Order: sequence, then C-alpha cells, then structure tokens
Amino acid sequence: MMVAPPDTLVPTADGPPLPYHTDTDGRQVFPPRLLTDLIDKAVTHWADRIAVDYFGRCWTYREIGALVDRAARGMQDAGLMPGDRFGLCTGNSPYHIVLYFAALKNGLVVVNLNPLYTPSELEHLLKDAGVRMVAVPEVRFVHEKFQEVARKAGVEKLLLCRMKEILPFGLNIGFRLLRRADHIRITDKALHLELTDLLANAGDPAPVARQPDDVAVLQYTGGTTGLPKGAMLTHASLAANSAQMVAHAGGYMATQQRTLGVLPMFHVFALTCVLNYAIDTGSELVLLPRFEMDKLLAAIKRKPPTQFFGVPTMFNAINQLPANKVPDLSRVICCISGGAPLPLEVRQAFEERTGARVVEGYGLSEASPIITCNPLFGLVKDNSCGPAFPGTIIEIRDPENPARLMPQGERGEVMARGPQLMKGYWQKPAETEATFYNGALRTGDIGYLDEDGYLFLVDRIKDLILRGGYNVYPRVIEDAAYHHPEVKEAIAIGIPDDYLGQVPKLFVALVPGSSLTTAALAEHLATLINKLEMPVEIEIRDSLPKTMIGKLSKKELVEEERAKRG
Repeated sequence: MMVAPPDTLVPTADGPPLPYHTDTDGRQVFPPRLLTDLIDKAVTHWADRIAVDYFGRCWTYREIGALVDRAARGMQDAGLMPGDRFGLCTGNSPYHIVLYFAALKNGLVVVNLNPLYTPSELEHLLKDAGVRMVAVPEVRFVHEKFQEVARKAGVEKLLLCRMKEILPFGLNIGFRLLRRADHIRITDKALHLELTDLLANAGDPAPVARQPDDVAVLQYTGGTTGLPKGAMLTHASLAANSAQMVAHAGGYMATQQRTLGVLPMFHVFALTCVLNYAIDTGSELVLLPRFEMDKLLAAIKRKPPTQFFGVPTMFNAINQLPANKVPDLSRVICCISGGAPLPLEVRQAFEERTGARVVEGYGLSEASPIITCNPLFGLVKDNSCGPAFPGTIIEIRDPENPARLMPQGERGEVMARGPQLMKGYWQKPAETEATFYNGALRTGDIGYLDEDGYLFLVDRIKDLILRGGYNVYPRVIEDAAYHHPEVKEAIAIGIPDDYLGQVPKLFVALVPGSSLTTAALAEHLATLINKLEMPVEIEIRDSLPKTMIGKLSKKELVEEERAKRG
C-alpha cells in the first residue's frame, strides 16, 4: 500500500534548520543535540503557536518556555544539583512538559514513573535511582502511594502539582466540589513543596554546563524477566530519535500539526513521539490524561488531529465502536502503532472505518525507542514493522553465536545500531555488557529481513515455547486467532507439560455479543497452524490483562498458570 506525501512538506529555508543532514554518500546524519534545544527552538521560531491544549485550556510556546525557566530557577533554589535524579509522575498534563524540560535545563536526570506502580514497586525504583525529588499530581490514588514510601526510599521532597492551576474554570469547579473522595490528604507537611512556591521567581535560572552525552532520562524497563532496569537514555539518544522521526515524516510541514496525546508520556513510545517529536516540530499537543473512549472522541471532534500515536488495543477499541460513533480521522497524516504487534485485521479495519492510514513501528526502551517503521507515504508490507529507521542499521544474527550474520530471509535475533541507543543500564555493568554485541543492541526478539530490508518479527526469545524440542512461536498462534472475526484479543503462552516440557495455551477475549465456543475456535485454528502450534487449552475471558499503555501483557497469565501448578 502506497500513498503520496502531503503537499505541506516544506524545505529547510521556510523554517528552522532541520535536525539532520545528508552526507556525500546519501546517508542521513543526526548531529548530537541537547533535549532542551527542542524547546528553545520552538520558543524562538513558533512562540505564538499553541503548544498545549488541556481540556480546552491552552498555552503558547512562549508561555511554556517562560514556565520552564521559572521551574528551572525554582529547582536550583530548592537545592537540586546537576546529576541529581528528579522523579516525574504528573501524567499527561502541562506539568509533565514544563517540569521535564526544566529538569533537563538544570542537568538533572528525569526518572519517569508509572502512576499504577504498587507502593513496593515505587519504593524499589526510587531507591534504585536515588531520586531526591518527585513531582506528583493532586490525585489521591497517586499521591498517597508516594507519601507512603517517600521517606523510606530516601526522597527529600514531593513537589505537589495542584489541578486548579491547569484545569479550565468549569472542570476546576467540578474537580473541587464533585470529587471530594479523590482529594489528597497530607499527613507529612514537611515532605511537601507546592509547585506554586517553586515557580514564584523571575524565571532567571543560572546556566548549567551540559553535554549531549549526559544521561537525560532513566527509563525503567517493564521487569518481565526480573526487577526493572533503568535504561540510561542520553540527551543525544532521545534527541536523535526525535530527529529520526522528523526525517521519517519528510521534514517540517508548512502548517502546524496537531498531536493527539493519549499515550502516557512516562512511556518511552510517547516520550519520543508524543512529547519530544511534537515539541521538535512546533506541533500542538492535545493532552488526555488516559485512554477513555468518550473523552477521546470528544477531543477528536473538538480538535481534529493530524498526528496520532497509539497501541493496537486503542485501534482495536475504535474498531469496535458503532458506525455512528467512529471518528473521522481522514486529516491524520502521521498515524503510527507501536508497543506490540499490530494484527493485520485490526489495521485494515481501522483504516477502512476511520479514513486514516496507520503504519506499524517497532522499538524498545533501550533504543529511545524506535528502530524500524513502515513509511508514512511509501510501501507498507502486511505484518511487517517496516525497514530500518533513518540512520539505523538492523542486523539479524544467530542468537547462540552472534558473530554469525544470518542470510537474508533466515530467522535470528534482531540487533540494532544507531545514534538512538542507550548508554547502558543504570548501575548494572554486567547486564549492560550482555545487552550489546560489538556495539549492536540485542533486542531479544526473533525476526528476519526480506529482500527489501523490511523487518518481520516472529517472537520474543523469552516467549518462545519449547514443545518437545521444537520451537513454537506464540505470535503465530495469536495471529491465527485474530483471523477469526469474533476474536477481539489473543495471548498465547507456554505452560508446563511433564512429557513435552512446554505446550501452548491460548487466552482470548471475544467481540461483544459473540457466542464463539472453544471448540469452534480450535477448528478455525487447525486450518491455519500446524499440530505442534495447536494450543492444548483455549480459555475465553471477558478481557485480557494489559499494561498502562494498553499493551496486552502475558506475565500475569504466566504467573496464574504457574500458581495453578504449585
């Protein structure tokens, strides 16, 4: 599938210099930058553009830049020093953007924190990172967890961000009067610092010496194979991935673009595509705190987006809407799915129903995160996550003998080289060494490259099911399940078997109103996969476990099955 690029793409002369150039060999080069260069450029070139829309309340780039400077000065006055770790758990709000760039301007290291972490998970991460200050919202279920663990984790201050400062008047009144059960209860006043007090200055931060190779963000991985590890993403690596996204889109555009910011910005996919890339291109960010369908549809109607980044479950949820509720997304130029494989049926249905073209990309936290993506305006190959991202090299190597490059078309471990790779894992040199081979990042995924350099993923190495000595890839089973029109979600895992070692089990959630039986689904699967791949059990559930960004999660099901068997 191919489409033409929009006629709004413009040459460099009509805007600020592009963050990349082409060398004499025709290769795109991405010079190192500080992440704060992104916001400084936006304030300089697009000061009067709307930068952020939060439920209809808007801030221009000039206003956001001024708040960044005041927050940076306040952090200095509060005693934070270059290299200190600053926790950020303010959700998709203007606070996240302002405090992110203010911390980076001071040479701090931002630690992104998921508000759904349990208190014990938060305590571990805060201790591991050595966080001195954490910004938290005036939301009880988030605030009370941090208040519980902060002292134990060595946190000196909770920076309290009040909702009344960012909500429009009507929503502000509603929050204060109608949601009293959500109001926070401060039991340790000495622990808290009000953001309004932090901002009470002239906005004249002292200059701080920084280098592009400095660590900018500690992005903790999911922890599916043990305790989460902090990927050290530098200014250069994150800024490079944003610049690669600019190159992937073809440059700047003559008209301001509008990004629908529904993916949580503490997640690395949104960190680059929703936050950094939007600022890098002077786009308007329409922020939503979480994925709620009614609020999503209202935001799309109020401010039709031209850029939409999501995960497969979001696109699938839109597919399930009644015809009269499906949003018109025909204005969307850049629509990318990431975080998990995008089933072909989900992509086709989304494109047919909404009028938007969605392409699949692929990445991981350790790569800031994107390493491949189907072209926005070129050839999209079904079930592929696309060719290498600009400035990136993809290698397929033998996972048992990484010195051996696999021939084109043969499966092996996917490895990547490029300016977007992490510096390593925070305080974990052994794990860092094991994650790289001769400078290439080992992804832990199995895949192959076709004759055009398009990457096709087969599965995660750690998810591989070893059935009687044969390799069974869960994704093959899941893709077969998605071929059935009544299957909404599918997860395949390996479960223990005394004779074969492991056998596949399939969990599915069905579309509303479906009466599909496990026997009928098994008959369907038998026409698409071989006997080794056939699940020995199929379990139908109302819903399947998901991560905060809506990505289907296997680890809960694996733990359930392990507990069942003692």
